Amino acid sequence: MNTRAFLDSINDKHVTLSIIGLGYVGLPLALNFSESGFSVLGFDTDKKKVEQLINGQSYINYISDQKISKAVSSGLFKPVSNFGELKNTDIIIICVPTPISKNREPDLGFVRSTAEEIARILRSGQLIILESTTYPGCTEIILKPILETSGLTSRIDFYLSYSPERVDPGNRDFKNEDIPKVVGGDGEDALKMATNLYSQIFNHIVPMSSMDAAEATKLAENIFRSVNIALVNELKIIFSKMGVDVWEVIEAAKTKPFGFMPFYPGPGLGGHCIPVDPFYLSWRAKELGEVSEFIELSGKINTGMPERVVSALVLGIENKLKKRVDESKILILGLAYKKNVDDTRESPSFVIIKSLEKRGAVVEYFDEYVPVIPKTRDHSDLEGRKSITWDLSSLSTYDAVLICTDHDNLPYSDIALNAKLVVDTRNVMGRLEIQSKNIIKA
Repeated sequence: MNTRAFLDSINDKHVTLSIIGLGYVGLPLALNFSESGFSVLGFDTDKKKVEQLINGQSYINYISDQKISKAVSSGLFKPVSNFGELKNTDIIIICVPTPISKNREPDLGFVRSTAEEIARILRSGQLIILESTTYPGCTEIILKPILETSGLTSRIDFYLSYSPERVDPGNRDFKNEDIPKVVGGDGEDALKMATNLYSQIFNHIVPMSSMDAAEATKLAENIFRSVNIALVNELKIIFSKMGVDVWEVIEAAKTKPFGFMPFYPGPGLGGHCIPVDPFYLSWRAKELGEVSEFIELSGKINTGMPERVVSALVLGIENKLKKRVDESKILILGLAYKKNVDDTRESPSFVIIKSLEKRGAVVEYFDEYVPVIPKTRDHSDLEGRKSITWDLSSLSTYDAVLICTDHDNLPYSDIALNAKLVVDTRNVMGRLEIQSKNIIKA
């Protein structure tokens, strides 16, 4: 392999990239590269998504149609659904899902099948990068051997790298290119190649000593968040028994200029990373004969929060409305896992809806960002349900309104005035200083 020549080609933008997986990670990355002057093939198995992109239509709410249309019309971004078109590209970046199974074990099916497809078209001198979140050692012991079934060898015939995605969907405070990019490589040449590539679009690169260290970095980031969110969720449970408002406590605690970082409780964890990543490391730890007690405990607390929310709602209906939950009609506000996005991955709202319906309640939802419930791995029975049309006057027809996601586009003062009972899991009413006897926190 001619490393120097390949580096020069990257610097001159005379290489062609393929991005496999055009979701919340792959699509923004493909746009970043094409906007920087690289020729990019964006591959996805979902033909409907590819057709939308070809027609200049976005399926992610914070990426505009104009941005897609501009990238496609420039000729630098070409969405495709035929894997064979990737065979002539110089660089392949893998951005496929890495979920967990029902037993909380890593499900690397997408990574394996993608690697098998790449192995069929792999040629000498290519750079292959995995961005999907996984456990330390996965790129080395899972991806690399599959790629080498091609008859080619990493470090000798092709370059292999791991660089974890650090996307925060809908976060307007940080542009993708402003988030430091962690990079690990299979050998110095691969690290140099991947670092050089990402430096074309990212403002700061963090080279790592190994692919394992890069994989571990992503897990450390999200396990840190998971453990701390579990801590404040547990504090909320304990403080509520004492009549203490946990949100007031957190706001006071964060005035300390050192030694404290605010995390906030909620109805449960959502998104692809925080509910999933910790279990990748705990599974790997078990493989090595270690027990990850903090990770397991935080997972237990966080996955138990939706049922605690349901219990608080049921108690509120019984005590304030003098009704049973199986006589009640409930409106869920917010299906997305976080505010102002259309991302429903691992949303606790799904668990809450099914739990309430199991108890006999009639449940509907409103979310302008999610007009129809999409296909999901764990809640396929909810697919196709539609959000109600917003009508403030109809709120009185519901026995309770449960705020699961605090989207900014909702008239919370009017909700407090018109709803019989408001159960607030995000403290949005408290933040807006809206007070009413029909509001309870959960």
